[in-house]
Amino acid sequence: MKPIRSLPTNSIFNSIAQHQWHRLSVNPQPCRTYIQFFVRPTAYGLDSNNLNRMRFKAHKYRVRRKTFLWFGAASGTLWSCYLAYLLYMNLNKPTKLDSGLPDKLDPFSTEAGSKRKTVIHSSDGKEIVPTGNSTVPTFPRHLDLVLGAEGGQERFNGVGYTLVGLGVRTVSFLGIQVYMVGYYIATQDIAAIQSRLVKEINPIATTLVSNEKDELRKALLDPVRGEKLWTDILLEVRPRSLFRVVPVRDTDFHHLRDGFVRAITARSQGNNSDYGDQAFGEAMKEFRSLFNRGKVPKSREMLLVRDAAGQLTITFDDGKTGMGTIGRVAEERVSRLLWLNYLAGSKVASEPARNNIVDGIMEFVERPVGTVATQVI
Repeated sequence: MKPIRSLPTNSIFNSIAQHQWHRLSVNPQPCRTYIQFFVRPTAYGLDSNNLNRMRFKAHKYRVRRKTFLWFGAASGTLWSCYLAYLLYMNLNKPTKLDSGLPDKLDPFSTEAGSKRKTVIHSSDGKEIVPTGNSTVPTFPRHLDLVLGAEGGQERFNGVGYTLVGLGVRTVSFLGIQVYMVGYYIATQDIAAIQSRLVKEINPIATTLVSNEKDELRKALLDPVRGEKLWTDILLEVRPRSLFRVVPVRDTDFHHLRDGFVRAITARSQGNNSDYGDQAFGEAMKEFRSLFNRGKVPKSREMLLVRDAAGQLTITFDDGKTGMGTIGRVAEERVSRLLWLNYLAGSKVASEPARNNIVDGIMEFVERPVGTVATQVI
């Protein structure tokens, strides 16, 4: 056998060492990434083999990855809960099948150049009129009451009242809304009011044309002439009528009483010949005593009813026992001054209500006398 030749180990190792040193000494080549330039070495330096640094970088990567995953899981859970809540609320929200009442629908609409009361129908088929208020959105167009009936079959069946106009009562310069008020007239008495108002402008007419309606509107809105006209109607025509008061915020009887009493006192002051007697003073004490009660929650109905003799009857719905009578004031002058507080004068309790009532009166006088009650019935 031939002996194995030994390799020149020294020369081989020297060439490898020189080759590795040549690789380490080569200049690094720059490389572009999506974010920035970094230098990619052509050979691995000795620091790249640092196990501690590699372990630290791996730990930071795992922490960032875990944080990102936890954040994604939490975000997904929150969004799922929120979407489930919206779905639950939507499923439990009452469905409005009818077209219903649009928001802030005006009580009057203009048709063929004339204002007409906006009348819609409720779910049970009754005619209602929008108020434009979100708390008290509608008023009934017709009311049936036994109060104000005179006797016989009329007392048994009650009296039907038709809405003339409505508006909101506000206080202070901030315009804080207190209650919605609507003026109703007994349907059977509308013809008498029609006749009286038409004769005021044209003594031989049975209905008013456009320019005559404008003249009547000016008369009703005039502080002096309007108050005289409504006073004559209340004293001579003596229509059965009522004011429907519905608070839009929680209040109490004392606040309502103070407003009513101030209005009556302001109109009676300076006229001692008509309101300075003892009977009127006693009637005012009786009127004040009717309001010695507690709270009046919002949306609770109060009716101020004036019959043909001028007697005032106040009813209230407490939400428990239903509509009940609070009391009565027989003195006609009390109810008359209270009515004028809404209908006429230089300062009324609700200017929107007064204007709306005048618009309703214009609906009456543009039709022949007696036809309004026939259409309602």
